Amino acid sequence: MDNDTTIKTENLSKAYRSFWGRKKILALDKLNIDIKKGEIFGLLGPNGSGKTTTLKLLLGLIFPTEGRALVLGKTTNDVDVKNRIGFLPEESCFYRFLNADEILDFYGQLFKISRKERKARIDRLIEQVGLGLARKRPLRQYSKGMLRRIGIAQALINDPDLIILDEPTSGLDPIGTRETKDIILALKERRKTVLLCSHLLSDVQDICDRVAILDKGKLQISGTIDELLSSKDVVEVLIRNLSDEAISEVETFIKERHGEVISVKNSSDTLEGLFLKIYAANINNSKTDV
Repeated sequence: MDNDTTIKTENLSKAYRSFWGRKKILALDKLNIDIKKGEIFGLLGPNGSGKTTTLKLLLGLIFPTEGRALVLGKTTNDVDVKNRIGFLPEESCFYRFLNADEILDFYGQLFKISRKERKARIDRLIEQVGLGLARKRPLRQYSKGMLRRIGIAQALINDPDLIILDEPTSGLDPIGTRETKDIILALKERRKTVLLCSHLLSDVQDICDRVAILDKGKLQISGTIDELLSSKDVVEVLIRNLSDEAISEVETFIKERHGEVISVKNSSDTLEGLFLKIYAANINNSKTDV
């Protein structure tokens, strides 16, 4: 594993036994991905696709049945590497009687950050996530969106090299969503690596460098946004300096009218469209196998 790779999985697999310990359920099947340093990587898939299992394996919360994962150059059971990871779960569980300052101070102490440094980071993070006016209110008075904001701050309190975010924009209004995406992009500028799970495919498409789509525990496809969404058999022609009537004419007519073809390129699908196509294809294959 080279120094430019943050996460590497090799045939990473996880099987769970049924309630009576008889039947194995394969939650993740031979996952192979590489996530580079300073990259925003999107992990997508429908419910039950293996995303949560993947995150738990990378965090060392569970152990693989087969294969292995390397995080920041070390195995996932290495305790020291956990100090370099920030994690925002899908549902954050906080002590609701504490306020924003107190909860961040609590997590800062867990990472053994000095008191002076904790205060500086807490002040910076609270302003960064837009909770300056609510920092002294107990968390039980927070809305879901506000809890997501403090959850993001908690994930960043240790200034991690790898940040794993599970549904970071869930419950946020459009402004909060935009601010959260800006925070993630700022992390990339600082050469931090972000692993992002989200059902909001437009958010993933906006900020991710590469994505991987899981379904039924298997990696279906991975690559850059442009690679995955580019359509090879459809061409878009962007035209300038022509009237609305002339745009409907063919390219030869445009040239005859001294118009300018700005670019001719492959048309792109949306990430949501690709996601649904893969999911529908797997459903059809399952029906065929029955």
